[in-house]
Amino acid sequence: MKLTIITSSPEETIEAARALGNVIAPGDIIAYKGGLGAGKTTFTRGLAIGMGLGDCVSSPTFSLVNEYQGAATLYHMDMYRIEGEDSLESMGFFDYDLDSGAAAVEWSENISSFLPEKTLYITISAADGENSCKREITMECSGKGAERFASAWDRYIR
Repeated sequence: MKLTIITSSPEETIEAARALGNVIAPGDIIAYKGGLGAGKTTFTRGLAIGMGLGDCVSSPTFSLVNEYQGAATLYHMDMYRIEGEDSLESMGFFDYDLDSGAAAVEWSENISSFLPEKTLYITISAADGENSCKREITMECSGKGAERFASAWDRYIR
């Protein structure tokens, strides 16, 4: 399953992510692809709101992992400087209980071989050039959960 939407502002990006956050369940992994400034943290803010965790989301660039706790836990991870299994082990990736929480993983391409098949991939890019607020956001997923994720964006598909 592959769906693409266009948002016109950071607020619309947050709203689309909030809709997805409403259907996120423990064990879900959201793997981001997109360059610097694409909107990955903005999208995560919307996910957290949809999961009932509030909007106090910040980039995990320096901490590597930010945890947002509530009825469920969202682990917001930055894999920009991670290279291979040894780096994942050092940063504690395998110690997080990803079965009882959800994970939003920035720079997921650096750990793609360690992500499960059911991972939800979100690719974010500027829709009208680097300085545009418009974002093209593509959701890709296969297997269990794909219909649940797709249903979150029914109203955004034109």
